[in-house]
Amino acid sequence: MTADNLHKIDTAKLDEIINMYDGKKSNLIAILQKVQEVYRYLPEDAMIYIGTKMDGLSPATVFGVATFYAQFSLEPKGKFEVKVCDGTACHVRGSMPVLNAIKARLDLKDGQMTTNDGLFSLETVSCLGACGLAPVVVINGKVYPQMTSDAIKIVLDTLLKEEQ
Repeated sequence: MTADNLHKIDTAKLDEIINMYDGKKSNLIAILQKVQEVYRYLPEDAMIYIGTKMDGLSPATVFGVATFYAQFSLEPKGKFEVKVCDGTACHVRGSMPVLNAIKARLDLKDGQMTTNDGLFSLETVSCLGACGLAPVVVINGKVYPQMTSDAIKIVLDTLLKEEQ
């Protein structure tokens, strides 16, 4: 960890989070969840810092936990996390046209998950547990049922207007 990289993370904030959980390695997942809340992902430098700061841990252990659990992201996420369900019910009822409409509206290229402005992140998930409402899109925890290509464009445009 170089001095240049260290100032990109707020070590005082990381210390505060670690101390909130008494610095116990048994609280590592909760610590990583809090760090992800702050940064919207787990920066490498934050994981290295946590691994060197906490007794009984190493950066490799922290990285191992972060990569094991799907809830953690090692890539920056947008302010709005858009999850499109592509489970069987959603797929059959048209989730792919909705997904394609989102990609087009947000100008996301193949493989790109977060918009250039960092406002939106897009993720396809296997199931959101709302099959009766298919196709379903969830944005920052809010469920949008029975989505269509036209309806999702309106939702996204509304969010964009709120940001301006």
